[in-house]
Amino acid sequence: MTDSDDSYLLDSQVGYLLRLANQRHASIFQSHTLEGLTPTQFAALVRIAELGKCSQNRLGRLAAMDVATIKGVVDRLKQKGFTITEADPDDKRRTLISLSPAGEALVERMKEVGQKITGETLKPLTAAEQRNLIKILRKIS
Repeated sequence: MTDSDDSYLLDSQVGYLLRLANQRHASIFQSHTLEGLTPTQFAALVRIAELGKCSQNRLGRLAAMDVATIKGVVDRLKQKGFTITEADPDDKRRTLISLSPAGEALVERMKEVGQKITGETLKPLTAAEQRNLIKILRKIS
């Protein structure tokens, strides 16, 4: 969307506005997160909880992370004691990841925190605007 006079206004650019919204959300996330989790670590833990034991490659795809990013995330979650990795018995080149008991407990605690983070991020919007924003973000993602 641009203004009708063909001028380029930074405050009207979608990328700029998305970055500002993301910065606000990241700040809210950091103020509420448990165990120092990053947003990518949180997303990976929640995906593992949803999927159960899965390959690192599949986890990366379903958590929207490239190969290098998901490897680092998985390594850090394992170091923190939240995941367990093992070789796939059917393919020794593949790593399977699952939640440790500590990871399972953390995911349960973080779900409530995640709802609080989303609520605070969307607080300036009406309920209808919140639903519309989620719908629009899904459409452009």
